[in-house]
Amino acid sequence: QVQLVESGGGSVQPGGSLRLSCVASGFTQDYYTIAWFRQAPGKEREGVSCLSTVDGKTYYTDSVKGRFTAFRENSKNTGYLQMNRLKTEDTAVYYCAAGSGGLTIWNYRLWGQGTQVTVSS
Repeated sequence: QVQLVESGGGSVQPGGSLRLSCVASGFTQDYYTIAWFRQAPGKEREGVSCLSTVDGKTYYTDSVKGRFTAFRENSKNTGYLQMNRLKTEDTAVYYCAAGSGGLTIWNYRLWGQGTQVTVSS
């Protein structure tokens, strides 16, 4: 079965850290860009980061630059999003997706189920 499964969400205080994991099964993620999106209540889903298979670079939305790091372990068919110095505005459901690249949802056809990240004091 082709799927992505996220884990690692939870509740933390501002300034804390979390690491999200995205395990791919049924396909080899090496050939796809793995991206992370998030959706806060009442807001549209936004791109957070993508690790391109085209140029090997990682792209981030401005609000998380310097705080979040996306990486992957192809041997484990797993992508990760390390989130440091979390802020209350980072609270959202986080999704990983596999697709052709960029931070637009239209480039991704395979999505995980999402994992909740809550940042509050």
